[in-house]
Amino acid sequence: MQKQRTYQNYLNRFGWLCVTPAIILFCLFMLYPILSSLYYVTQKWRGATSTFIGLGNFVRMLQDKVFLQALGNNFIFMVVQIPIMVFLALFLAVLLNQGVQKLRGPLRLAIFLPSVTSLVVVSVLFRMLLQTNGMLNNLLIGAHVIKEPIGWLSDPFWAKVTIILAMTWRWTGYNMVFFLVGLQSIDPQIYEAAEVDGASRFRQLFQITIPLLLPVILFSLVTSTSGTMQLFDEPNILTQGGQPYNSTMTAAVYIYRQAFLVNGNFGYATALSYVVVLISGVFAFIQMRLLGQRGPDK
Repeated sequence: MQKQRTYQNYLNRFGWLCVTPAIILFCLFMLYPILSSLYYVTQKWRGATSTFIGLGNFVRMLQDKVFLQALGNNFIFMVVQIPIMVFLALFLAVLLNQGVQKLRGPLRLAIFLPSVTSLVVVSVLFRMLLQTNGMLNNLLIGAHVIKEPIGWLSDPFWAKVTIILAMTWRWTGYNMVFFLVGLQSIDPQIYEAAEVDGASRFRQLFQITIPLLLPVILFSLVTSTSGTMQLFDEPNILTQGGQPYNSTMTAAVYIYRQAFLVNGNFGYATALSYVVVLISGVFAFIQMRLLGQRGPDK
């Protein structure tokens, strides 16, 4: 008994020894920055020097028209792009699960591929397609759909459309995989019973499929909302970080500029980051409260 207890203590110490490097790295690169940021939000911090200003960073934020515009752009992308993406992902998942059998694997790979494609490749591809004299404008003019080239990257409205298209193209397949897994976990006997009762495919979709997929839909909405509030890659690459006229500027791009490009005010950038995290948390809470109460077992 004593030997067994000694051996168990040895395993416990050996286990702690194995995870100690990971714990140290977590404390250095995750825990310490989070805790120290609580201090720096009250500072005018430029790296080497810092000055205590209390809530001055948040007061400045309320008067910062560019940041408020950037938040507004985030909300526009969130309200427009997320519903389109979720609908397309659900539609494709249902199509692959029920309508397509032989080519399910290749099609699933083709739809998922954009989410793991290099952003450099994405930027080159979209720039080739969406230049003033690019392939898309030439195609539309040749088909007599438009008379003049569309400024996909130079017009404020169409630049937003371009960002939405890029986000939808990149992340629809990612969310489709989750929906497809959720669909394949639904018992086929439920659909067989519904068919016996005379329920159409359309009715099955809204009364069986969607209610049973609500947890997956909730996960997709929460993660997509959080990702949209942190949107950085698409506007930074496609529109040089918010052009034209800050019409595609997002909060993440603006925070990056304040911290590293404009004046190196890390304290102000930290305060803005906390606001973005708070807004993301509020949206996640609202979504969980609204959809979490409508699950199939509620």
